[in-house]
Amino acid sequence: MNEQDLIALLHQAFPDARVTVSLNGGHVDISVTSSVFEGMRPVARQQRVYAPLASLIADGTLHAVNISAQTP
Repeated sequence: MNEQDLIALLHQAFPDARVTVSLNGGHVDISVTSSVFEGMRPVARQQRVYAPLASLIADGTLHAVNISAQTP
């Protein structure tokens, strides 16, 4: 799993989003900027971003995920 793989995975879930990923081993910093987050609370935004990553977190591929989920 590399940064481009994660970006592609997140673009499937958020096609209109600006996505950046910084990967360092199992630690990952993710920034997703999308209009889909309009009106959502911060926890709900993070849950939406975690959803497509759930299997990677469950199998230990990713174990420290820092998410920034914002509107444009």
